[in-house]
Amino acid sequence: MLKPAQLQQVPLFAALEGAHLAQVAALAEEEEYPAGGRIFNEGDPGDRLYMILEGRVRISKLIPNAGEEALTILEPGAYFGEMGLIDEGTRSAHAIAHSTVKLASIERSAFEQLLFVNRDLAYDVLWSFVRTLSSRLRETNDKLKTFFVLSGGF
Repeated sequence: MLKPAQLQQVPLFAALEGAHLAQVAALAEEEEYPAGGRIFNEGDPGDRLYMILEGRVRISKLIPNAGEEALTILEPGAYFGEMGLIDEGTRSAHAIAHSTVKLASIERSAFEQLLFVNRDLAYDVLWSFVRTLSSRLRETNDKLKTFFVLSGGF
């Protein structure tokens, strides 16, 4: 069972107070994957958030005629798949255990129910999501700018 102190190490939940941490931690399920194990594939239903407790996870995309392109390698304390808690879309990339990995995951419907009954928790978590998505969008914009500079632009 995920401990609130472990959950507090995940930036998405770091600002939550003790009672809220305990409520979210109670929803978490622990999972383990061997090195090379597929956590999910691009196009799979996005229905849960994952947090890395131990090991590393590679987020990648398959590029036609080129193979797998690693987008990032995530370390303990990182989280991924958060869009699966916000919308009902599909996964935008692959998540693969880069080493043996221990994860905690939270399923969307259980999380939605918790947020529905606890508006203060919902407010805190949703603002954290907004900050995360904003940060990742800025990072993507910077990468695109670098790509266009290196490729000679349009």
